[in-house]
Amino acid sequence: MGIALAILVLFMAPALVWGLISLHGSAASKRYATFDEIKQQYAASDAMLLDRYNELIHSLRVNARGRKLEWIRLSDISPAMVQATLRVEDRRFYDHRGIDWLALVAATYEKLSHKRTRGASTITMQLVSIFDRNLKPRIGSKRGLVQKWKQMKAAMSLEKQWTKKQILEAYMNLISFRGELAGVCAASRGLFDKEPSGLTEAESCLLASLITSPNASVEGVVNRACHIGSPVSCEDIRDVAYRSLTRPYQIRREISIAPHVARMLLTNEKKEVRCTLDGNLQKYVYATLAESVNLLKKQNVFDGAAMVVENKTGDIIAYVGNSGTSPATLYVDGITAYRQAGSTLKPFLYELAFEKKLLTAASILDDSPLQIMTPTGLYVPRNYDAMFRGPVSTRTALSSSMNIPAVRALALVGVGAFVERLQELGFTSIFREPEFYGYSLALGSADITLYELVNAYRTLANDGRFGDMRLTFEKNTGLAKNVLDKKAAFLVSHILSDRQARSTTFGLENPLSTRFWTAVKTGTSKDMRDNWCVGYSDTYTVGVWVGNFSGEPMRNVTGIAGAAPVWLGIMNYLHRGKPSRPLKAPEGILSAQLSFQNYIEPQREEWFIEGTEPVTMVALNTVHAKPRITYPTQETLIAIDPEIPDGLQRVPFRFEPQSQHFEWTLNKEKIGANESVYLWMPKRGIHELAITDEEGRVLDSVTFLVR
Repeated sequence: MGIALAILVLFMAPALVWGLISLHGSAASKRYATFDEIKQQYAASDAMLLDRYNELIHSLRVNARGRKLEWIRLSDISPAMVQATLRVEDRRFYDHRGIDWLALVAATYEKLSHKRTRGASTITMQLVSIFDRNLKPRIGSKRGLVQKWKQMKAAMSLEKQWTKKQILEAYMNLISFRGELAGVCAASRGLFDKEPSGLTEAESCLLASLITSPNASVEGVVNRACHIGSPVSCEDIRDVAYRSLTRPYQIRREISIAPHVARMLLTNEKKEVRCTLDGNLQKYVYATLAESVNLLKKQNVFDGAAMVVENKTGDIIAYVGNSGTSPATLYVDGITAYRQAGSTLKPFLYELAFEKKLLTAASILDDSPLQIMTPTGLYVPRNYDAMFRGPVSTRTALSSSMNIPAVRALALVGVGAFVERLQELGFTSIFREPEFYGYSLALGSADITLYELVNAYRTLANDGRFGDMRLTFEKNTGLAKNVLDKKAAFLVSHILSDRQARSTTFGLENPLSTRFWTAVKTGTSKDMRDNWCVGYSDTYTVGVWVGNFSGEPMRNVTGIAGAAPVWLGIMNYLHRGKPSRPLKAPEGILSAQLSFQNYIEPQREEWFIEGTEPVTMVALNTVHAKPRITYPTQETLIAIDPEIPDGLQRVPFRFEPQSQHFEWTLNKEKIGANESVYLWMPKRGIHELAITDEEGRVLDSVTFLVR
């Protein structure tokens, strides 16, 4: 009975199908998208980030629904894989026109004989089901039979429109293999870590066996692969299967050197983005940073970040947000993370003082012990090396990164004015009231980002003109507005490029010294938690940070030893065949020969904003500091020691600048002294202490209590 029915189906099936085609002619003549249109519509789950020269620099998964990689041409798939697929899915693929009648009859016979049913769907039928999920038959239902007929008609229609090669190529790219792996490229790289062109016979048999049962057990896949007519032994297939199918799949990226930029720019809607990065430079910066951080591990340094931008265009050409040496912080972006600024804000403080003509590059600042009374207590700044150098010029103070002169400069400028200037420079993280920061802002107590810092230094490099930076060419930048005074910015750039002036702290030979013109500044935050080096040439601005994202302090790592070597390497790479010329002095800047009283600094030629140049020798009594009483401070409580005779007890009154002379007054009466230190015999009670100038004007006053 079964054999007879099968023969009947064999002879009647063609007529039956053609009858259905005639009855539903519109369905049979359905027009599918062309092969080229399908390829164009194909969307990989990974998006590609291209550099400015259209070279791939990073791939990133942006679709979580399935894992599909790039479309693979049939000629780039291993012949072993193609043949294994045909043996499993469609042995007579090249002989039929969409329907394998012999397979259909065999499947029908097995169905009616209640035997194990083999599949009768051809590759073409499976492909149209992928195109239209409604054509996939539902087994065991009347509706499934109707869908099967529709699937067959659609397959015959597709065969008329596409070539066999196109059908097979599309099938290999769209069929699911295991789990979420779709397409031969994802399956080959995910399971075997190789391109489809390199698949072996054993690997091909395993992949072909997965098409029918993607989630079968390993042994089930092996048994199926061993019975598809493979020329390799079952032992070889089993060995490959247990090595590749018993672990989670892993797709190794072709290239991965810009993960943070990729996460910023790539989306499911933007599968390919061309950015401003230079791929070769990005590789160099990434490798240099990782190598330097590795060398500093013994000093408890595990993280770093670096960024390079073109001065004129604002194009970011290197963006390494993480050195990649610490797995625990792999996704942290050190370029946008907030860290303490350290001494890196000092150039903008001095620029503001130059701009307001409160200081010149030759002004004398007193590098001596300093105490400032604040609402939260006594602020006592100290230099990094705990040394005091006495009177120093502004040029030496800035280039050698001295702390106390910077605090004195801030006292001249005003904390509020400095906060406002930093906000104008794009430091959005500095948004609180000036009182929150206080005088410690001169030493970089505020939290900033490397991104903000690099653009601020780029503003110095561009003569004070501030503009946005960009990562894509779609965003227009430009130097939108003048934030810094052009003449003051030139003075700061000249000081930051002065190797001789820098030698007071760093010596003549150090990683800040380049063979070409550069201006550079280092910075180290409190407790050695952050290490910065930021500087610029005539073409590029480079910023580097090293430290620990966890906030742990480093051990004996300064800006010279930590970030500076990375900065130097990047600058040398950028200018390996390109010079960097000093910035030209703008109109309104002049130079003059300069000598200092008592030879506190060597005679030199100095630059000045016109009208601020000295007419004679720079004298020590021209120390620039706001006159103020340093001791006692406001509301100080002084206790008389009962163990010491009253006549032997003294309280030191101190003012600064120590090189100048002001009249001491106590309770509005002159006490007959004008030196910076006066020893006063204490008397119980509340007292008002003041210093006045020659005309009797009060310059500073404090109230204190003796009991």
